[in-house]
Amino acid sequence: MILTLIVAISELLLSFRTKSTTPEKETARRVCLDIDAFSHYISDTLQPAFRSGPSHSWQAYFLKARQYYKQIEWAAEYFTYSTARFINGAPKKEAELAGQMIVKPSGLQVMEEHLFPEPDTAAGVLLLQQAGIILDNLQLLKAYFTNIPIASWQILDAVKLEMFRIETLGIAGFDDALSRNSMQECAASMQAMEKALVPYTSQSDSVQTLLNKSVAFLLANKDFNNFDRAAFIRRYASPLTTAIELLRRKLNLPAYQYNRLLRQEAFTLFDSDAFNADAYSPFINQENKAAKIKLGEALFTETAFSGNNKVSCASCHHPENAFAENITRHAAIKGAGSIDRNTPSLINAALQPQLFYDQRAETLEDQLTDVMHNPKEMDGDLDTALKRMGASGKYETLFTLAFPGKANPDSASVTEALAAYVRSLVKLNSRFDEYMCGNNAALTSEEVQGFNLFMGKAQCGTCHYMPLFNGVFPPKFITQDAEVIGVPAKQKGRDIDADRGLFITLLRKHYYDSTRLLEFDHAFKTPTVRNASQTAPYMHNGVYKTLEEVLDFYNNGGGTGEGLQVANQSLSAEKLNLTPEEIKAVIAFMKSLDSRE
Repeated sequence: MILTLIVAISELLLSFRTKSTTPEKETARRVCLDIDAFSHYISDTLQPAFRSGPSHSWQAYFLKARQYYKQIEWAAEYFTYSTARFINGAPKKEAELAGQMIVKPSGLQVMEEHLFPEPDTAAGVLLLQQAGIILDNLQLLKAYFTNIPIASWQILDAVKLEMFRIETLGIAGFDDALSRNSMQECAASMQAMEKALVPYTSQSDSVQTLLNKSVAFLLANKDFNNFDRAAFIRRYASPLTTAIELLRRKLNLPAYQYNRLLRQEAFTLFDSDAFNADAYSPFINQENKAAKIKLGEALFTETAFSGNNKVSCASCHHPENAFAENITRHAAIKGAGSIDRNTPSLINAALQPQLFYDQRAETLEDQLTDVMHNPKEMDGDLDTALKRMGASGKYETLFTLAFPGKANPDSASVTEALAAYVRSLVKLNSRFDEYMCGNNAALTSEEVQGFNLFMGKAQCGTCHYMPLFNGVFPPKFITQDAEVIGVPAKQKGRDIDADRGLFITLLRKHYYDSTRLLEFDHAFKTPTVRNASQTAPYMHNGVYKTLEEVLDFYNNGGGTGEGLQVANQSLSAEKLNLTPEEIKAVIAFMKSLDSRE
C-alpha cells in the first residue's frame, strides 16, 4: 500500500513537469522511479520475507522482484552493464579475458538457485545477502541516471537491443532457467520498452501497435516448453526491431557509431549484413581488403609455413567440410601422436572475440601465429617461410597489390592477409536464416519444431545463442562463454578428458593462483552449431562421432548425468527428457543451419 502511494505521488509530480523537460530527462526520471520502486520492494517486502516469512512464500515474492527488474532491464543492461550484471548476472564465475578479471556471481539468478524447484530453508542468510547486493547496485544505477545525461539515439538503440535480448535470451529462459517464468518476464520488459518510446511515438503508430500485439502473444502463450518461438520472432520481434530502426532513421537523431559485432543499423538479427566480420579485427579501416583476401586465399594452401614444408592451413581445414576435418585429431607434424584437439570449422570463425577452445588468442592474427609456431601443428617459423616464398617469387604480384609501397613482405603482412581471408568466410545464409526472413518454404515443420525445442525444452539456446549459435553473449556480443560440460576421455567412459582448457589459459595470464580458478577447470569455449552436420566428430576431443551421440550426452545431463565425477560442471546435470522424436527434430533443425555457397 505504501509502495503504491509512493509511486502514485511520484507519477503525479512528474505530470507537473515544466515545458523545459526533454524526452531524455523524462525517460531518465521514469527509470529512476522504477529503480526506486524496485528498491522499496526489496527492502519493504522481499528482505522481510526472507528474514521472517514462511519459506513457502519466497518463490512468489522472488518472481515479483524479477518483474521489477524487467522494468529497468532495457536501461540497466545498455547504459550500466557492469552494474547490471551484479543484479541479474549468470550464477557462475565468469572470466573476462579482455578485462583480465574474474567476476563473482551475484543477484537474482544466484537467488533463484536456492528457491527453485523448492526453497532451501537454510539459505535465508545467503538470500538476504544477495538482496543487499542488489540494493547497493540499484543505488549505483540511480546515481547514473540522476547525474549522467542520456541521449535520444541511445534510448532507441537500447530499446532495440532489449528486443534482441528478448529474442536471444528471454524466450530461451536464459536468466530464469529454473522458475521458467520467461514469457511473463519478456512481456514486462516490453511494457517498459513501450513507456520508454512514448516520447517518440504515437499510440497509433506501428511501433506501439507491434509492442501491444507482442505482449498479448506472450501473455496468451505462457507455457515454456510449448511456446512457438519461431512464430514470435517472425510475426512480432523482427517486425518490431525493423519498426524501431525505421523510427530512428525517420527522427534522424545524431548518434555515436560503435564498432560492434551486431551492426548498429541492423533491422533484424537475420539481415544479410547484420554482423560485422571485421568487428574483432585490429584494423579499423583495412586498406586494399579485397587484394588481401585474395592473397590470404593463396597463402592458405602454402606449405612453406610448416617446419617440414609439407603442411598448410588447408591440410586440416578442408573447404568441403566447412573448413573443418572429419577425423578425431590430425596427426602431429613430426609423426608421433596427434595434435591436442579436434579441428574446428573456420566458417564464421571471425564472429568470436577469442579463438581456440581454451580462448587463448584474442584475434585471428594471434591464432594464426600460434598455429604456425605450435610444435605439434605446423612447427614453423615465419622468417623461414618468408625466405622460402621470396625465393619462389609466386606471390610477388599478390603482395604488391595487397600492400602497395611495402618494400618486402613481412610476418605482419602474412598474418593480416590470412586473417582477412578467414574473415571473408562469414556465411550466415542457411535455410534457417531464409526462413526467419520470411520464406515459409525454407524449413519443414519438423525443422521448425526442432528450432523451438532447441530454444526451449532442450535448453541448447541458453549456451549456443541465436542467431550465431555460438557462445558469444547477445545482444552486445562482446564477451564469450566457456562451459564445463564434463566431456569424457572416451565414449561411454567414466573419466573426464584430461584437457584442462580455459583453466590453463587463465593460469598463464596470472589472474589468480590455481585454487581460485578451479571453477574453470575443463571449461571450453562454446562453439557454433552452424554447419555442425559437416564437421563431425564433435567436442574438443572429437569423442562423439554423430549428432545423435551429442544429443544423448546432453539429454542425460552431461558428464555428471552420465556418472562422471565433475564437481564444477556448469551444465545442469538434470535430464532433459527429450523423446527420440524430439531429438530427431533438433538434429533436423541443426542441419538446416548449414551455410550455402
